[in-house]
Amino acid sequence: MKMMKTLTAVAVATVLLGGCQTTQSADNGQAVSQSQFPEVKVNYETFTLDNGLTVVVHEDRKAPIVAVNVWYAVGSKDEKTGQTGFAHLFEHLMFNGTENYDDEYFGPFERAGATEMNGTTNNDRTNYFENVPTPALDMALWMESDRMGHLLGAVTQDKLDEQRGVVQNEKRQGEAQPYGKAWSYIAEQTFPEGHPYSWSVIGSMEDLNAASLDDVHQWFEDYYGAANAVLVLAGDIDVETAKEKVTKYFADIGPGKPLQKQEAWVAKRDEQKRSTMEDRVPAPRVYKVWNTAQMGTADSEYLNLLADILANGKNSRLYERLVYNEQIASSVGAFQYGRKLSGQFFITADAKPGVELEQIETIIDEELERLITEGPTAAELQRTKFSTTADFVRRAEKVGGFGGKSDLLASGAVYHNDPGFYEKEMKWTKEASVNNLQNAAEKWLSDGDFVLNVVPQPDYAAQETDADRSQLPHVGDLPQLELPEVKTFTLSNGLEVYLAQRSDTPTVEMSLVFDSG
Repeated sequence: MKMMKTLTAVAVATVLLGGCQTTQSADNGQAVSQSQFPEVKVNYETFTLDNGLTVVVHEDRKAPIVAVNVWYAVGSKDEKTGQTGFAHLFEHLMFNGTENYDDEYFGPFERAGATEMNGTTNNDRTNYFENVPTPALDMALWMESDRMGHLLGAVTQDKLDEQRGVVQNEKRQGEAQPYGKAWSYIAEQTFPEGHPYSWSVIGSMEDLNAASLDDVHQWFEDYYGAANAVLVLAGDIDVETAKEKVTKYFADIGPGKPLQKQEAWVAKRDEQKRSTMEDRVPAPRVYKVWNTAQMGTADSEYLNLLADILANGKNSRLYERLVYNEQIASSVGAFQYGRKLSGQFFITADAKPGVELEQIETIIDEELERLITEGPTAAELQRTKFSTTADFVRRAEKVGGFGGKSDLLASGAVYHNDPGFYEKEMKWTKEASVNNLQNAAEKWLSDGDFVLNVVPQPDYAAQETDADRSQLPHVGDLPQLELPEVKTFTLSNGLEVYLAQRSDTPTVEMSLVFDSG
């Protein structure tokens, strides 16, 4: 076992309205405000087992619970064409029992009083997590280690067929929701063929149907080794206890295969692309999507701030103009979708009855161009820094579950090989200047957008007819075909000419045939 201590991670963690001072003007490109935020320390230590398993420990004694969070560095981007949906399908199979506990996974946790038990899959990773009372930690580690190291013997054809059906039904339900079909279509249209983000995480029905038991076993052997995982323990635990218990339950698991990891493939576009989709939706909606900087870059954080300024909240530019002032849209929003290979910047707006999407898009383009040309104001930038920091505080309040401190540390470790990477992201946010945001907008949002208009399907309906379908209709006598008279003559060189003259259209068609082959 290899032991390594990290430095204390210090991050911005609360927002105080007092103590703010503007140190530079917006005109000189410097940070428009240096807010005095108190520091909240998220102490963590890491160690690595000999099999490559990375363990991150955060001690928080305020309640007798421990968040157990296992992240595997595998997601839908690791699939191949023809095998989409494997990462998510396998996540489901991880809850169906192991070789040593071949029963419903949630049972022992429910009896122990655990909370927030779940698993999720995205393009870049798959994770499994639960919050357990401290006395149940051994049970939780036994269960997590058993499915990491002792799963395949319990994955049967019956379980595969069952979970395949569950996933396919999940896909049907998702796509049956209003606008549900848009996301897969946007992925296909915005990334080039073969790009790992050009298919949806849930995959296609055809690929899910084709998944064999051998394919599923191979997926586990390829990606579920200890060296491809990060285990975070946050809460009522110290590093020595964690070291003892993790060694006991995980040290005998194999490291897994060496893997190839693609770092970035933004696939930025430089031309606009447009499409229209009919769907059963309550109102027309426009999507504008750009391929942008990947997560872990300063530009990705700047684009997060720009999304807030442009379209999030009642003080945003597009809300004020589209929803409040001109009242032609019922809602508007924007976000930077950060992922490991590429980011994407989305703007969406729903039209009010009788309003054309082109009118809404024109205003979106005008406001975006104004933001690129003039940049945000100092007040806008300060406001979005506050709201972004407040969101971070809410994430850091919990030890586990969706978005808690265990997720924060695990994401840094898996995506950036640094559990405290959020500190750098918050620093970018805290020190962002007007020029930083303006330059990011010009670089990423000035061209190459994909525009998708989703419109309600017309109110078509079938009608009753008097057609008799008990037998085929009788075919009557065929009409006589009237052809023009063909005239023939021969040129002096011996060429035979056949002329069929009609005057329906002012055209002449000629065909020259040689008696040879």
